[in-house]
Amino acid sequence: MLASTKKRIDLSLDLFLKRVKRDYPFDMVPDVLYDSIRDFIMRKGKRLRPALLVLSYKGYSPPGRRTSPSICYVSTCIELLHAFMLVHDDIIDRSNLRRGLPTLHRMLACAVKTKDQERLGNDLGIIAGDIIYALAIDAFLSVNAPPKNKEKALKYFIQTAVLTAMGEFIDTVYGNEKVNKIKEKDVLLNYTLKTARYTFDCPLVVGAILAGAKPQEIPHLSRFGLLMGQAFQIQDDVIGIFSTQKNIGKSILSDIAESKKTMLVCHANRHLRGSEKKKFLTHFNKRRQTYSDLVAIRKIFLKAGSLTYCLEQIESKLHEAQGILARLKMRPFYRTQIAPTLFQLFRPSQQMADHHNIPFRLRDH
Repeated sequence: MLASTKKRIDLSLDLFLKRVKRDYPFDMVPDVLYDSIRDFIMRKGKRLRPALLVLSYKGYSPPGRRTSPSICYVSTCIELLHAFMLVHDDIIDRSNLRRGLPTLHRMLACAVKTKDQERLGNDLGIIAGDIIYALAIDAFLSVNAPPKNKEKALKYFIQTAVLTAMGEFIDTVYGNEKVNKIKEKDVLLNYTLKTARYTFDCPLVVGAILAGAKPQEIPHLSRFGLLMGQAFQIQDDVIGIFSTQKNIGKSILSDIAESKKTMLVCHANRHLRGSEKKKFLTHFNKRRQTYSDLVAIRKIFLKAGSLTYCLEQIESKLHEAQGILARLKMRPFYRTQIAPTLFQLFRPSQQMADHHNIPFRLRDH
């Protein structure tokens, strides 16, 4: 079912972007603007977020109600919100690759000849990102739902955009703070705002609201989404250190180059002592890290038990999320579709645990 939903979402994205080209005067500006936006949005991806919105909508729709044909079309708003976040995040992080291809601002850097191509790309990337966010709102408005539900869901969608931007704000601030000043609760807040809310919480909650789910169900669904999102971001940060550039589609040095204060970093900093801590900070705080610095940091994380701790946190959050999912008032068929869709995302954690002989059990969900 997920595969067929993903196909419909890809088709909806294609149809939406074709309508956008008809409805908005892109012919007034150089073709590179629309072409770059389209190329970036249509790149191969999991389409996890819009798929969750569709599954949640169907799961909370009353039995016998015909699913609105517009729901796949409107689910693209979540994918567009995701694209908007990625564009601006890549500019802030000075990333060159996204999904193994040039980032949008790198593509736009070649729009015209100038003395400062990098600045041009950044400037045009910000503009293109703003356009993508506006298009996300446009996509949302196409849904066929009761006005009260539509207004409430749109409010939640916009709140999510604001909270995610707040997460990006504190992530940028933390990147310039000393490691000792950042606590684990700060890291979890960042994970919640920057990743969990818009990746899992928002699509699930928006789908449920549009379907007319009972208000008392929303906090439980939200809690489930936030737990999944926190676990996902912990895993993402672990992969960013312990995986390869081929697997993650961007530089494996990007996280340490940006001085990201992750759970790995906070745990190591908290538990290391003496010469080991000094060695860690020397590698972590270098102005220009190399692959040898990354290898050294990996060894330090393993010795400090930081990787083990992060995997324990992932397992704990998934276990709590599983309990909440089992109690949701969602129609059972769609609940059983959501479970494997989400929990299979954490196979890299199991593989990493197996590779390093760390106890970790990704339960059958």
